[in-house]
Amino acid sequence: MIQIFMHGKVNRQDDLAVNREVEALLKWKDSLPNQSVFDSWVSPIQSSNDSTLPNPCKWYGISCNGAGSVTQIDLSRKGINGTLQNLDFNSFPNLVRLDLHRNNFSGTIPATIGMASKLQLLDLATNSLHGCLPLSLANLTQVSELDISRNNIVGILDSRLFPNGSNQPQSGLRSLKFLLFQDTLLGGRIPQEIGNLKFLATLVLDRSHFNGSIPPSLGNLSHLLALRLIGNQFSGKLPETLATLKNLTDLSLFSNHFSGVVPKELGNHSLLTVLRLGDNSFTGQLPPQICRAGKLVNFTAYSNNFRGPIPISLRNCTSLYRVRLEHNQLSGYMDQDFGVYPNLNYIDLSFNKLQGELSPNWGRCQKLEKLKIAVNMVRGKIPDGIPKLSQLVELDLSSNQLSGEIPANIGNLTKLSFLSLKDNQLSGGVPAGIGSLSNLKSLDLSTNMLSWSIPYQIGDLSKLQSLSLSMNKLSGGIPYQIGNLVETLHDLLDLSYNSFSGEIPTQLGSLTSLEKLNLSHNNLTGSIPDSFSKMASLTDINLSYNSLEGPVPDSQFFQSVKADAFSNNKNLCGNISGLHPCTKTEQKGGRNNKRKLLIIVISSLAGALLISFIFVGVMRFVFEKRSSKNSPRQDDISKSQNPFSIWYFDGRIVYKDILEATNNFDEMYCIGVGGFGKVYRVDIPGYDVLAVKKLNLQARDESEIENIKHFGNEVAALTEIKHRNIVKLYGFCCRGIHKFLVYKFIEKGSLADMLRSENGAKELDWVKRVRVVKGVAYALSYMHHDCVPAIIHRDISRKNVLLDSELETHVSDFGTARFLNPESSNWTEVAGTYGYIAPELAYTMVVTEKCDVYSFGVLVLEVVRGKHPGELISCLQSSAGESIQHKDVFDPRLSPPATLIADKLGFIVKLAISCLSADPQARPAMRRVCELLEIKSTYH
Repeated sequence: MIQIFMHGKVNRQDDLAVNREVEALLKWKDSLPNQSVFDSWVSPIQSSNDSTLPNPCKWYGISCNGAGSVTQIDLSRKGINGTLQNLDFNSFPNLVRLDLHRNNFSGTIPATIGMASKLQLLDLATNSLHGCLPLSLANLTQVSELDISRNNIVGILDSRLFPNGSNQPQSGLRSLKFLLFQDTLLGGRIPQEIGNLKFLATLVLDRSHFNGSIPPSLGNLSHLLALRLIGNQFSGKLPETLATLKNLTDLSLFSNHFSGVVPKELGNHSLLTVLRLGDNSFTGQLPPQICRAGKLVNFTAYSNNFRGPIPISLRNCTSLYRVRLEHNQLSGYMDQDFGVYPNLNYIDLSFNKLQGELSPNWGRCQKLEKLKIAVNMVRGKIPDGIPKLSQLVELDLSSNQLSGEIPANIGNLTKLSFLSLKDNQLSGGVPAGIGSLSNLKSLDLSTNMLSWSIPYQIGDLSKLQSLSLSMNKLSGGIPYQIGNLVETLHDLLDLSYNSFSGEIPTQLGSLTSLEKLNLSHNNLTGSIPDSFSKMASLTDINLSYNSLEGPVPDSQFFQSVKADAFSNNKNLCGNISGLHPCTKTEQKGGRNNKRKLLIIVISSLAGALLISFIFVGVMRFVFEKRSSKNSPRQDDISKSQNPFSIWYFDGRIVYKDILEATNNFDEMYCIGVGGFGKVYRVDIPGYDVLAVKKLNLQARDESEIENIKHFGNEVAALTEIKHRNIVKLYGFCCRGIHKFLVYKFIEKGSLADMLRSENGAKELDWVKRVRVVKGVAYALSYMHHDCVPAIIHRDISRKNVLLDSELETHVSDFGTARFLNPESSNWTEVAGTYGYIAPELAYTMVVTEKCDVYSFGVLVLEVVRGKHPGELISCLQSSAGESIQHKDVFDPRLSPPATLIADKLGFIVKLAISCLSADPQARPAMRRVCELLEIKSTYH
């Protein structure tokens, strides 16, 4: 027992109280591991003549009142180890504040904590406490701040806090002001009785294991300022009573499973400054008056199913600092629904249905650091005010309908780190000022109509990690200055699908950190630089469809690359499957020896000239056939002089070889029958296997004219197309009685055959089916958006999707294909396969790219289901995918998909449903479909 002596008059009651406090503190200290934070906590020094009273008020972390009694224990942020089990709370009658947050306390909260009846602040956050909250907390009648966040406590707010089934909580909770349980492992539901805590000002249950719905009784908490339920498993609808809380300023509900409509009156009566609804499953419209008080600072509602207009109160909501509305289906107009926001720092409106033009007002939001409006329907030019946003770090306007030129003063955005203008209709050149973007890490201008050459200043982007300029009309040589980006350019360099000419700069080989390089589909000549063998980080390269020749670099990486990466060049050689070995002359850089070709690949003639030749030939052929009835001499001439015979390759030689290989088209070589002829497998020794489509062009009536028309359509379409997901046409012959198309042979055959077969369906597992869907989407996107004029397939179905040995997708059969003329009505006869034809063709007879989108939607459901969806289409359309049952949609022949792939499949099904809209304009463009598929893949 510690003896306490005082000089002068003795107050024995106070002495005893202080004595008990000292004993309790020292007993707790002795139960803990030895730690320096307690060095000042010492026992009294005693001698024969004197004893001194230990003064706890001078100990670290201890504060006292005038009588020397402990009122505050503050040991926060000290990394203390141990438990609270030996801290006797009954010994501290005057304790007002106990702050132990950010330590390493473990064990449970002692039941005696309720004995510290004068506590106003209890902060045990960020420890390793576990178990249930003791019911004695109800005795803390004066507590205003209670924080037990970031612990492992597993029980809270259950009905035991409300004894005997009463509607009143124990008295200690009536004056509760702050109830903070952030980042804990709390669990269970919020009881209805929570509404009895009349003085509750802030309720925070963040990042816990709470579930169930929000009780309507929360509407009784008239003093509630903040409700934060972030990162739980709450579900159900929000109670209408939330809209009656007049003092509510902070409503944070993101990352839960809430659904239904948000009360439309929300914001009508309150002074909201923070409204965070993101990452839930809300539907309906956003409340229109959320910024009625003009104080809203943080507004996020991303990743929900909100529809309808942008809240009207946002236009003049000048207080906004952060706005995230991406991944919804919001509509409206960019130049009408948004105003000037002097404090705005971040806004993301991507993946919605916004229209209109970009207002010059965006240039007046001078504090903007991130501006994202990707994947909408915004048109017009990029306002000149955008480059005046001096604080801008991220600008994403991709996948819209923007036109005009990239602003010349784009280089003023010196803080810009991410710039994506891809998938628009931008024209003109890449401005030289772009080289001034010294902080730029990612630049994507792909899939536009940019022309001219790349400015050499691109080599000044000293922090650039990824560069994509693919699918434009850029020409000239590749600037050697790109090779200056040695230390930074390591993600991607993609210059494919342009018209670059000349040799590949040797300096590109200096990009030793680069992982992906794509220079395919250009007019590059010369050899692959030897310096490429030093690009040790390469994981993917594509140099196909150029005029390169000579040896492929002899390095381990290049020896492992598939031959497709070098296909369709002038004369590349090397020790790679698909390439011939280099001769000594070729190894020395000679260009004299060339591989003998059985089939000359489609030449790079201009599209317009090529199409003209085809139709001239078709008309001449038709004219000669019609004239043959009256003029035998003309018939003889037509047989001896055929307009198709020597286009693309030597028809006479190929004609003979194909006849020999198929024994004059014996049925044993037939592998398929289509609407316009039969398909034969042709094996010619020493060359790739061919698929020959022999056409029925022998009738001498109107049907012959129609068949010739289809023949011309398919040739015209396929000679314009170069894409990995579209079947490759080598050329065609038309001699004697035989007219046929020559394709690359696709090993696995049609998707229809795979899905029809039990073994084939199982081989086509969920991951491969997702890849099939993406392959068809990429092919259609290329045809609709990257071919000029656009090509409409008109017969997307399971029989016209082929799969190679690696189950990669190849769209085939362009017999019904049609070029989309923007200046005509595009009226047409109905074509395609029953069950895939867009419904509007039955009454409008006008073909658009949205006809293919509808067929794609049907095909996607068929891929997922394993059979044609039939009547399921109308059911899915009516429910909008909200009540999709896996057993109804997923192929039962496969095991149920794992969680991650099931999520992707569910997303794909919803995307397919949007493609099946009865309104063609409501269907997404294939370019947007591809963007959504890519985003979903990226997120997972």
